[in-house]
Amino acid sequence: MTRITFLLVLFCLAFSFDGKSQAYSRSELGVMIGTSYYIGDLNQFRHFRDAKLAGGLFYRYNVNSRVAIRGTFNYLRVESDDADAKRELNQERNLNFKSTIWELGTGIELNYFPFQIGHDRFKGTGYLFAGLAAFKMNPTTEYNGDDVALQELGTEGQGTSLTQKSKYSLIQMAIPFGFGGRVSLGDVGSLGVEFGVRKTYTDYLDDVGAGLYVDQDALAVENGPLAAELSNRSGNRFGKRGNESNKDWYFFTGVTLTFKIGRKPSCPGNPR
Repeated sequence: MTRITFLLVLFCLAFSFDGKSQAYSRSELGVMIGTSYYIGDLNQFRHFRDAKLAGGLFYRYNVNSRVAIRGTFNYLRVESDDADAKRELNQERNLNFKSTIWELGTGIELNYFPFQIGHDRFKGTGYLFAGLAAFKMNPTTEYNGDDVALQELGTEGQGTSLTQKSKYSLIQMAIPFGFGGRVSLGDVGSLGVEFGVRKTYTDYLDDVGAGLYVDQDALAVENGPLAAELSNRSGNRFGKRGNESNKDWYFFTGVTLTFKIGRKPSCPGNPR
């Protein structure tokens, strides 16, 4: 046996776990299909209200059978309308919004039990995950049958002499975390479910952040009549627009389907 062959054998043994481990791939590629919704000024307490179809792709690298690193790319939609609110005060506010969210994130998964796709014993587990994500949003509202982008209007006086606030960014950061579970589908992949929470650092996912309305006449002069019209659709000159002390949240829950990718180490004399 040459030195090179001997080193190859040692390499294969180092990556062996048991008789099944040579079918084990550390890399996985998956899809997630489910629903997304938001909690904020236009929907403070009702989970799964106005849930919309959402989906995403993810890559998982298994450090070992307990720990994995993952990257995600998701497409989500969130919306809410004061017309559907239970409180009369919120109905009178008469605001609505919807937004598409494009999210790119990374994080870590911790399995409750050892898990390996295709393993004889490690066939299923629950897991926790947490990470960091960047997302792009674009809140719009329905007005006279059209969808109007809100950020550029400065409906709360952003960018004017009425407030010291500048216009909020459409690109924001979030902390994703949650839990899930999955089971092995033989040597091919795994099937699972996941519930994920996104804590954001913006109060403008719904374009509603300030506590009080700004003066509509002054706003019309500086930002235009459309900004003034959409800043206050309640018909009242004064009152509370939102709760500026709480940031917005959004959620993504659904079914995951994962497949192994990559090739296992090949030992001398073994078929590839």
